[in-house]
Amino acid sequence: MAFAIVSLLAKRGKLSPESHDELVKRLRSWCVIAPVLLIPILLGAAWVIAGTTVLSLMCYREFARATGMFRNVAISACVVLGTVVLMAAVADHWYHFFVAIPALVVILIAAVGVLADQPDGYIQRIALGVLSFLLFGVCFGHFAYIANDPDFRPILLLLLVGVEMNDVFAFLSGKLFGKRKLVPHTSPNKTIGGALGAVIGTTALVAVVGHFVFIGTAMDSPLKLLGLGIVMSLTGQLGDLVLSSIKRDIGIKDMGVSIPGHGGLLDRFDSLLLVAPAFFHYVGYFREFGLEEATRIFTGG
Repeated sequence: MAFAIVSLLAKRGKLSPESHDELVKRLRSWCVIAPVLLIPILLGAAWVIAGTTVLSLMCYREFARATGMFRNVAISACVVLGTVVLMAAVADHWYHFFVAIPALVVILIAAVGVLADQPDGYIQRIALGVLSFLLFGVCFGHFAYIANDPDFRPILLLLLVGVEMNDVFAFLSGKLFGKRKLVPHTSPNKTIGGALGAVIGTTALVAVVGHFVFIGTAMDSPLKLLGLGIVMSLTGQLGDLVLSSIKRDIGIKDMGVSIPGHGGLLDRFDSLLLVAPAFFHYVGYFREFGLEEATRIFTGG
């Protein structure tokens, strides 16, 4: 459907050849990414958690190489260890431990930084380590935790479709209606018109599709679903801007080369980073995830 819309706009002269090519490239990259995400969702919860763990570590690898974080071996090891332990808590369906891990890993990173006995640059090293863990461990961990819900498949698909289409709506709206820049020093191509168009389009999409996903639950309310769409659109765009700001700060265009012609994995999953925890807690406020399922599967309840 997205390809048909793009082709129609191009034929009517609403898109320049450059914009058309850029949008097609974005859609093609998602055509590669979508099956990679869809297969674990179809296979089962354990596959989702395992796949998300791999994705988290690969995105952190790109980030560590781009920022030089990999040189801080001890702190980097803390980030990796914290991510693995957090994903283990997800697999165990041990929510209290899942909530406790971020604070514990921050303590660990701070302690390891002190034991290195190198006060020069301490704040920068610790801050970068904590940011890395929060973005790639904790944020992706919320996406994985949804797999503990018996209805995780349609919920995760709604989340992924909303994130993908938010990107498409922002691009199309920006090209059609965007005049005033949103944050020109951070992302020169982002416009206020594109941002508003993404909010409107994504909110409508999530409200309609979300009705069928959450039918018969406390989330099945037009007001709640409209709120969910707004939250997803705003956090999705913010995630994109956060990564753009990081890349501007360190002076690079892409975080990696994992996806030919469109940068690394992190360049494609930047929106999901902030959407996942926002989605998790918004929906969880009205219907908690996995209440019907056994908890502490491996450690004993």
